[in-house]
Amino acid sequence: MAHHSKRRIATLAGVLAVALTATACGGSDDGGDTGDSAAASIDCAPYEAFGDLEGKTVTVYTSIVTPEDQSHIESYKPFEECTGVTVKYEGSKEFEAQLPVRVKGGNAPDIAYLPQPGLLQTMVATGAVKPAPEETAANVDKWFGEDWKAYGTVDGTFYAAPLGANVKSFVWYSPSAFADKGYQVPTTWAELLTLSDKIAADNTDGTTKPWCAGIESGDATGWPATDWMEDVMLRTAGPETYDKWVNHEIPFNDPAVATALAEVGKILKNDKYVNGGLGDVKTIASTAFQDAGLPILDGTCYMHRQASFYAANWPEGTKVAEDGDVWAFYFPAQDATAHPVLGGGEFVAAFADRPEVKAFQTFLSSDTWANLKADTTPDIGGWLSANKGLDIEKLKTPIDKLSAEQLQDPNAVFRFDGSDLMPGAVGSGTFWKGMTDWITGKGDQEVLDYIEQSWPAS
Repeated sequence: MAHHSKRRIATLAGVLAVALTATACGGSDDGGDTGDSAAASIDCAPYEAFGDLEGKTVTVYTSIVTPEDQSHIESYKPFEECTGVTVKYEGSKEFEAQLPVRVKGGNAPDIAYLPQPGLLQTMVATGAVKPAPEETAANVDKWFGEDWKAYGTVDGTFYAAPLGANVKSFVWYSPSAFADKGYQVPTTWAELLTLSDKIAADNTDGTTKPWCAGIESGDATGWPATDWMEDVMLRTAGPETYDKWVNHEIPFNDPAVATALAEVGKILKNDKYVNGGLGDVKTIASTAFQDAGLPILDGTCYMHRQASFYAANWPEGTKVAEDGDVWAFYFPAQDATAHPVLGGGEFVAAFADRPEVKAFQTFLSSDTWANLKADTTPDIGGWLSANKGLDIEKLKTPIDKLSAEQLQDPNAVFRFDGSDLMPGAVGSGTFWKGMTDWITGKGDQEVLDYIEQSWPAS
């Protein structure tokens, strides 16, 4: 079971009512530029090459469900009005389990939004996925980085254009708490550890700590710890070795991996550093990830490493902004000139190559669609893309804008969430469990050996 959907569902649970209200309002109130006005604003010429599509239908199957689905559906209207195509959208919480069943049963959708490159590889292996049309490939070459195109490519063939994205390399904090103490946002890993030491020395009450963390997530317990590991591995070993690790070209218990785990341990297994407002190191394993950053608000914790989507977990009324109650800074690299970014996203795979399907793929890979999607996203935000043609000012929240800036940074080296790329038995199996065992007391080598021996032989 891949964990993308679980994270999405858990994160959105608290904002469902707000989001439904926002999307129901629609129109210009939420900045949405939908319906006729949006249709009038796009160039229909790129879709004329696909012929007369009037009356055709394209089916879309995805893990993106209510309330997020509505802004997607709205964003397709200009394409539908240009081409006469009807897009039928189906979101399912059981997407990852049901898609392979549907494909095997000959009931594949025309288009599926795949939340992991690993799932794309699995689907391509069935022979059911169609290579992306040349018009889509041209858009991706123009609007996305080579790293993003590579994740949609299997064995040298380009299949799936990127869709949405998220950024994980963030540390949440209180700007006012930092200002009150004179703490500076760190720009290197060494500065981050020095700051942690300073906060620990300034707070000897036994409750207030530099860091707070939580990795409990039901069946998916452990995933936030794997994100820590991936972010640090990308920083200590570099992107090339990170790729080798993810692809098992080096073993999971390789010295480079052990070095990264030891660095994570300097924070997560350090009683002087964690777990602010929550307890000792072991409480990390039993603290729900949704609650793990909340001690920042009462001043018992100063920093919490979590993705951009954590913005949805702050209580209603919390101002998330540079001058707000909470904000985020870039999780620093070994030196200030390097800019590795860990994240995730979805990819558009087609199981049919009819002209209307190709036209829709081309639309979704364009800067036009990225900006329409930004327009239709409600005020609570929570959506962005790595599309370089996306106008960042259209994004609805400060954290979405900050995330897009990270992705569009010319020095950024993006890498996908490693556990999403690994075989399921490891990525959402022994890696999650091993990191949980590590938090509760198992040693570095024992955990790395345990995960390594679980790697599938073929």
